Amino acid sequence: MMHGYAAENSKGTGRGQAAPPVRGRMAALKWAFPLTLPVMAGYVFLGITYGILMVRQGLPVWLPIVTAAVVYTGSMEFLLTSILVSSFNPASAFATAIMVGARHLFYGISMLGKYRGMGWKKFYLIFTTSDETFAINYSAEIPDDIDRGWFYFWVSLLDQGYWIAGSALGGLFGSLITFNTKGLDFVMTAMFITIFMNQWLKDGEGLDGFFTKHVSEFVGIFGSIICLMIFGPDHFIIPTMVVILAALTLLRPKLDHPENEASADGETGDQPAAAVDGQNSITGDQAAAVGQGRITGDGAAPAGRDTEKGVGV
Repeated sequence: MMHGYAAENSKGTGRGQAAPPVRGRMAALKWAFPLTLPVMAGYVFLGITYGILMVRQGLPVWLPIVTAAVVYTGSMEFLLTSILVSSFNPASAFATAIMVGARHLFYGISMLGKYRGMGWKKFYLIFTTSDETFAINYSAEIPDDIDRGWFYFWVSLLDQGYWIAGSALGGLFGSLITFNTKGLDFVMTAMFITIFMNQWLKDGEGLDGFFTKHVSEFVGIFGSIICLMIFGPDHFIIPTMVVILAALTLLRPKLDHPENEASADGETGDQPAAAVDGQNSITGDQAAAVGQGRITGDGAAPAGRDTEKGVGV
């Protein structure tokens, strides 16, 4: 039976069942595009708002397009509008950019493993790691036959493309937009709530092990609430990330190996029953001999077989 099992699972690679062939870049694009649709809905309208704001400040039409492509950090770009029309103060602009973008440090730490070995794509993936792109790339369940590098690349490129397109539309045609776009930015909040709920359902449902299944979610919820109460709504983001990073680092052994306690209690559950009171027990050498067919479970050699050479395997 064992020989048949090994032969069946050694087809193709000789080490086990062959993995499905990885499809090309277009397959990765088809898989990535639907996941970015909520980002498109938010980025296009926010980009339009950004383009309108830049032009109404007296800045040239091409500037929101260039900054969307080169700067590409939404919240900082909105602040950049007032920085560009105010008195020249590079030190203040630099400090503001560091504070606003500090959260990306934690994004980078979280994506170290996922972006390892990506070659030339890695630099672009780092540059385009926005809040929404990070959320998709970190939580996406990518099939084995989809190239992970190309998936991450397409998500990043599509998201940046949405932002550039929205900024261009706002800069070029913003004055022609007459309908009220207030509240459309809530689509981004809705997207993050959806990602959170998908992670919650992925970690398990029901009351059995309710708290142990959702440790990371509870760390995020309570960490955010506590930091919000202490630091206020304008300054709680970075402290929250520090708290979450520290808590998950301390809890990482438990989160990575939740089965340790269960396996410690029942580690012999799938093993053959041990001999009672020392009877019918066999040694390690005898067990090996059993596997080769040289002796039976009671220690006797099978009739009609050459026990010296192990004939009849």
